[in-house]
Amino acid sequence: MPADQYQIFAAEHGLKPDEYAVLVRGLNRTPTLTEIAMTGAMWSEHCSYKSTKVWLKQLPTKAPWVICGPGEGAGVIDIGDGDAAVFKMESHNHPSFIEPYQGAATGVGGILRDVFTMGARPIANLNALRFGDPAHPRTRQIVAGVVAGIGGYGNCVGVPTVAGETNFHASYNGNCLVNAMCVGLARADNIFTSQGAKLGQPVVYVGSKTGRDGIKGASMSSAEFDDKAMQQRPTVQVGDPFVEKLLIEACLELMATDAIVAVQDMGAAGLTCSAVEMASKAGLGIELNLDDVPQRESGMTAYEMMLSESQERMLVVLKPGREKLAEDIFKKWALDCAIIGHITDTRHIVVTHKGQVAADLPVPLLVDDAPQYQRPYDIPQPPAPLDSGKFPPPAGMIVGDVLKKLLECPDGCSRRWIAEQYDSLVGSDTAQGFGAEAGVVRVRGTQKALAMTVDCTPRYCAADPVMGGKQAVAETYRNLCAVGATPLAITDNMNFGNPEKPHIMGQFAGAVLGIREACLVLDYPVVSGNCSLYNETKGQPILPAPAIGGVGMIPDVAKTVPNQFSEGQQIFLVGINAGEIGQSLYLREIFGREEGAPPPVDLAAEKTHGTFVRDAIRAGIITACHDVSDGGLLVALAEMAMRGGCGATLSYAPPTPQHWFAEDQACYVVTTTQPKALSEHANAANVPLTHLGRTGGPTLNVGAEQLSVDTLRLFHEAWLPNFMEPQG
Repeated sequence: MPADQYQIFAAEHGLKPDEYAVLVRGLNRTPTLTEIAMTGAMWSEHCSYKSTKVWLKQLPTKAPWVICGPGEGAGVIDIGDGDAAVFKMESHNHPSFIEPYQGAATGVGGILRDVFTMGARPIANLNALRFGDPAHPRTRQIVAGVVAGIGGYGNCVGVPTVAGETNFHASYNGNCLVNAMCVGLARADNIFTSQGAKLGQPVVYVGSKTGRDGIKGASMSSAEFDDKAMQQRPTVQVGDPFVEKLLIEACLELMATDAIVAVQDMGAAGLTCSAVEMASKAGLGIELNLDDVPQRESGMTAYEMMLSESQERMLVVLKPGREKLAEDIFKKWALDCAIIGHITDTRHIVVTHKGQVAADLPVPLLVDDAPQYQRPYDIPQPPAPLDSGKFPPPAGMIVGDVLKKLLECPDGCSRRWIAEQYDSLVGSDTAQGFGAEAGVVRVRGTQKALAMTVDCTPRYCAADPVMGGKQAVAETYRNLCAVGATPLAITDNMNFGNPEKPHIMGQFAGAVLGIREACLVLDYPVVSGNCSLYNETKGQPILPAPAIGGVGMIPDVAKTVPNQFSEGQQIFLVGINAGEIGQSLYLREIFGREEGAPPPVDLAAEKTHGTFVRDAIRAGIITACHDVSDGGLLVALAEMAMRGGCGATLSYAPPTPQHWFAEDQACYVVTTTQPKALSEHANAANVPLTHLGRTGGPTLNVGAEQLSVDTLRLFHEAWLPNFMEPQG
């Protein structure tokens, strides 16, 4: 093949000319086509983090309770009594835009494998979804496919989906975001990693057979979309949740023995990435014979097998002599189990097929020498704060009209239609599911529970990435505190546009700086994560979305609280209703404007207020809690009323009507039957506390307005089912 054809092939697999030149120099020869493809996958943004690693190193990742931080399949934290929580969040954005059902389904499957690869039984799924303008012709189709894919996979595999968030914005018209998170439970002294392989040990392929689906998936996810995006459908994997369930049980059974030395999921870049990373972490080499790889299609080439991202597959290094044990276990679960290679001392990955060497690459060249870039970046200057006094409700609109408008808008409406597609109760350990401040799942056999949530406000991040990054972390912290949990650690999913553009790289850098500051102040380390870049179509980037998944621990699940009103309670605001309306839903939905600085985040106040709320919940003083976020204070009050089927009479009179809709941070709405005890507790903690009113009756009374709770619910729950109603 002429030299220029090799370069064209390299470009098709994501290697830029200078990167291809590095590969040629590293080998001191012309690489084979399989070697080019393997290198393209390993050096892709998706696998190498070549644009982001320099920034991610700044994130705090350590704490006394952190057992395993970034670098493995998932992060691991100690939750006491010998138990550990294992969790991670990952993106499946590009595949979900091309093929919504399979893209979302395999995103769930992949994150489940990241968790049980560590020896944990998955106990909960979460997701963060961003869709385009509802008026766009593909939005409804993508919503339907993504939600069905998440439900179809998670429900069938038997893991409850307990929390999530959904946004709509025109910036996602050509590139939806599907971020999947999984939380699992393991014993702290029985965590498995991809490290520790030794010379001569057998390399074993387990799970489903290899097919031609998902080839070039990692490279596809590391490039912008164009008009030909839909032609990339063959790069999307096809999942089978029933096989995944068998794989979970087989792997956990094998993990209960002493057979496993190292284990890794075959995720992005499939067999290539799992084999290379395993060898790299051991400081050794690996030899694979592809003739022994279980295949579901005939005539597969070495290129296809090394690049396939077929689902439900794992790579395991066993102690010599344990091969028969592994084979018997996987045979019992009707899964393939085949010895396909061994660990060597060459520090090369050598791939043979039909008696020929298809690839012989130095492992350090693929990992240690992968390109790392300090991209030019320009962190945008935050806009000036808006004067909320200039934005009273328009003439003819009273407070109740504004509230109904916010409750029925795409970003403010009920997500019940989505939640009902998911099984949130399978496993029988869900204490609080969708609609709660955070998902709460019991640790079986104990009084403990894990609380979990995922949050981000992209419009804040677009206006001020640093503040937006802080706010995303702070909101997960609030949501965990609001159910009485101690926030312990986060996972992140960094969704951005093309990092080769300085303003996009500046958004990423700014968000990392904000996340770093919040994690340090809140003592809330990052233990896992994922970056998804090049989320652009024809040069139009998404709103930046550094989604944060938070996990906390509740010592006694009986002492958690809901986020809904009940009769005969006093209502208080924890925090200050300062009137910040920059980048608010109020400003966008009522005035059609996306401008101004997002609300400032006072991290010291977040920590103080969160600790106060958590302690008061555990002391039995607070009976219900809801943080203030999208739509502001009155939306939070209305949501508590609708969820409890109980109204309230509000005695609080804000400085202006628009203060009702300000998205001030570090704020919670709480209820109590012990107002004196709550006030004393707040005074002792130096926490601002404002009496808002009392619960009771069928209406939410705001000044002279009486708003029927049932009517508000009709507004709140109508938009999404109507939007998803079959057309024609």
